[in-house]
Amino acid sequence: MTFTGAIGKTVNFPLRLIIATSVALRIHPNVLTFVGVLISIAAGWALAEGRFILSGVIMVCASIFDFIDGKVAQETGLTSLFGGFWDSVIDRFSDLALSLGLIVLYASLGRVDYVLITSIAMVFATMTSYTRARAESMIKKCKVGFMERPERIVLFMIGAFTNRMAAVMWVIGVLSVVTVINRIQYTYLELNNRPQPRRDGLSRIFVKYFYWTEERTTVPYDLWVIAILAFVWLTPPDWLKDPMAEGGMGFIQWLMARF
Repeated sequence: MTFTGAIGKTVNFPLRLIIATSVALRIHPNVLTFVGVLISIAAGWALAEGRFILSGVIMVCASIFDFIDGKVAQETGLTSLFGGFWDSVIDRFSDLALSLGLIVLYASLGRVDYVLITSIAMVFATMTSYTRARAESMIKKCKVGFMERPERIVLFMIGAFTNRMAAVMWVIGVLSVVTVINRIQYTYLELNNRPQPRRDGLSRIFVKYFYWTEERTTVPYDLWVIAILAFVWLTPPDWLKDPMAEGGMGFIQWLMARF
């Protein structure tokens, strides 16, 4: 049992109760998906206001709907091709709402550097999903790279609850770039019938952790999670020139100051 696996088992119990309630009430999974994006937009607004704790709480609520819609669809027999399409599209809107909220916040603080960092992270996070979708229209599977959507959402929550959003954006940005590169490389090798990078010799550690193909809740996954959490928590905000380290105004206050 890995510690990420233990966390998953711990949160699974209340989620199963919520799923059972939704099934009993016959709530359509597409409705749950739509409610989730509305909640994510509210979280984005809270981020724009610089109200990180509130945004973290709202993100937790949004993630519940994001998790249960597919499970409810399975248990009610309402799975469909459109449902899968709808869920994927709504997920992109949810992700963009969070990033846009941060961009608005940093713009109101006059921090062009973090507007740029967040924008780069947003672009490559979106490209992470696009490269996989495009690749899997040509090959069977392209599930490589560490920084997928669940990891991004959890990191957003951690950044909100700990006021370490600057460190989180660096992690998401850098690892999203690596993930996109992984998926381009993987697809190229598969389409040209070439072998994937070898995992022996001196380069095996680098390949293992930067050409990510491991499953979640494994020991290598736990090590990556520990390294990321250590960076986010232990890196002094001043080193990253965190815009929130000195406090700042939210979007509404910024508008009022302007007008």
